[in-house]
Amino acid sequence: MGVTGSTGPVMDRDEVDRALARLGAEHEAIETSLLALQDHAGRRLLEGAELTGVTRDRWTSTEASITLLWTYFDAYTDALRTARDIRSRRRWSSREDLVELTELLKGESVTVAGSATATANAPTLQGSPNRLSERYSLGTLVDRMNELYATSLDMVVAADAVWSALPARIDLLAAELQRTRRLAHSVGVRPGEHPAGDDLERITRTLTRLREQVVSDPLAFWQAAERSSAPGGGRPDTTVYDREARALEDVRREIDAVLTVRQDAEKRIVRLRDILSRADRTLAEARTARGEVLAKIAATEVPVVSGPPTVLQEQLATAAEYRRQAQWHRLSPLLESLEQKAEDELLRARESLTAVTAPLAVRAELRGRLDAYKAKIARHGFAEDTLAMERYEKARRMLWSAPCDLRAAEQAVLRYQQAAAELLGGPRIPDQDMSEDDRRGTGA
Repeated sequence: MGVTGSTGPVMDRDEVDRALARLGAEHEAIETSLLALQDHAGRRLLEGAELTGVTRDRWTSTEASITLLWTYFDAYTDALRTARDIRSRRRWSSREDLVELTELLKGESVTVAGSATATANAPTLQGSPNRLSERYSLGTLVDRMNELYATSLDMVVAADAVWSALPARIDLLAAELQRTRRLAHSVGVRPGEHPAGDDLERITRTLTRLREQVVSDPLAFWQAAERSSAPGGGRPDTTVYDREARALEDVRREIDAVLTVRQDAEKRIVRLRDILSRADRTLAEARTARGEVLAKIAATEVPVVSGPPTVLQEQLATAAEYRRQAQWHRLSPLLESLEQKAEDELLRARESLTAVTAPLAVRAELRGRLDAYKAKIARHGFAEDTLAMERYEKARRMLWSAPCDLRAAEQAVLRYQQAAAELLGGPRIPDQDMSEDDRRGTGA
């Protein structure tokens, strides 16, 4: 093609037709996209919302971009219509027509005029300053529209994604919060009286503030995806929502624990009364046994038995009062503490009884050993042995007299065992050098 113009070689008819077909397809695609953007639910919400923060700033710029997009599109449409009209003048375009079409299709032949209001907030191409009118080629104009469309759609999709996700979830959580508040109030969990009540108040304030912020500034809760060029690439930031949802779940568990206390309170209080009553009876038995031991056993150290702890009875009375007043949040920790203390008190009472009655147990063991050896000797025909009978009677008088000297009685039983062993032909039982456990083992 030897003919050239101001934009370079003049296009022939085939090149013109191919260019017009390509530009027509781009025109149709751009028009479809712009109409979809115009009808996008997110854009309509943005137009009617009272925006704040970063969303307000971004929407001001995006709104100007959309206006500029339509201005560009109208100029593009006019230029394409003019090119089609020139091409349709005659079947075989003349050289003058081809020169004009080449200038129109390849050169900066499109003038875009706009007001300062329409273009002031719109982003500029490649950092060029805003002007009231600019000249573009059709190809550059398409690039410009694609760039503006991508940034506009990104902002609209991001805001719509946040609005579609967070407010509904916040409302559901708020509804659950109200149910939890009513349940908490029914079991006495109130602000200023229980930490869970204070947590409910804080969660309520946070969710109210969060919803207001999400509605007015959705882009503040948007996390753009890294290295993503697709419009709307990212996800809503649910950090605050998730934190409050976890906090509400913790409160629900606390209230469930209080409800459990309410359901089991009477049974637990009755059980506590029974444990403390058993501990008191055991201590009373220990005190009675101590008097008996002091009267019946001589030269024995008997531990003193303490009285029942009045503090536990007072705390049990407080627990019963909490139950009557439905103060379940206070009753719960008190019952847990009382249950442990009551078990400890019963164990202490039993240990005290065991310690006090130990001398009586020793006396009973010696009596049993003595009678067992007497029966054994009788089975072998030595019941009338004089030495054995003398030692038996001496040990018996010691064990059945009051007060009983356990040490002397134990020696008497041991001597009787020695006599029995000699009669039965068994090994001689050691005397004083034998430990108490060994002596009892031999006797057994």
